Amino acid sequence: MRDFLGVIPARFKSSRFPGKPLVDILGLPMIIRVAQQTEKALGKEGFVVATDDIRIAEVVEKYGYQFIMTGDEHPTGTDRIWEVAQKIESKIYINIQGDEPIIDPEDILRILRKKEEFPNAIVNGYAPLNENEDPHSLNIPKVAISKSGKLMYMSRLAIPGIKSSTNTLPNYLKQVSVYAFNRIELEAFGTHQGKSECESFEDIEIVRFLELDFPVQMVELSGNTVAVDVEDDVKMVEQYLMKKSNGV
Repeated sequence: MRDFLGVIPARFKSSRFPGKPLVDILGLPMIIRVAQQTEKALGKEGFVVATDDIRIAEVVEKYGYQFIMTGDEHPTGTDRIWEVAQKIESKIYINIQGDEPIIDPEDILRILRKKEEFPNAIVNGYAPLNENEDPHSLNIPKVAISKSGKLMYMSRLAIPGIKSSTNTLPNYLKQVSVYAFNRIELEAFGTHQGKSECESFEDIEIVRFLELDFPVQMVELSGNTVAVDVEDDVKMVEQYLMKKSNGV
């Protein structure tokens, strides 16, 4: 049994952005940019790409990375990882979202270390919203966290809500989509019959763990990432990469 396994779920038929894993970002498919960042954290043998599409698999193989073909009916990436877990046994599984092309490798390692510290809690990342991010955007899951760092709730709405007019706004926090779980937690998630109720409304898979009564320990990450949810996000990623290459 492995100590850990990183898994990058990648499907071609994204409802908001079909073909998203293969979109070109300054000359490289997005899935390869995610793989390169993941390799810096976990090594080339430390992760696999889980996909249901041969086009993605062929690109991953071309660049020398490992892939596993999975079914095409999984409602979430974590459900896809449960299929991988039935083929590869590991103490810890790390879900690195395939739409995070500039994820900080150190953030992946922070998630792994925190899971080792909290073996009986799902671990997920968060960061403050930056000045260019709208807390009311439905593309950004927002998180509410307890004093001990436990996730209280996650929503696409701006949380915490504001009941009355005030000049003071909450310190909005966003989810960074790197998760870690053990096999028991993953099995409970993957054997659930479809999405749970609140998960279905929110379209946020981590909510299923809350509904199944699993604690979720949050860890603050650098936040130096831009998730590609829609085509316009590609431009923001490219601008970031060009600034970084120019030392800005």
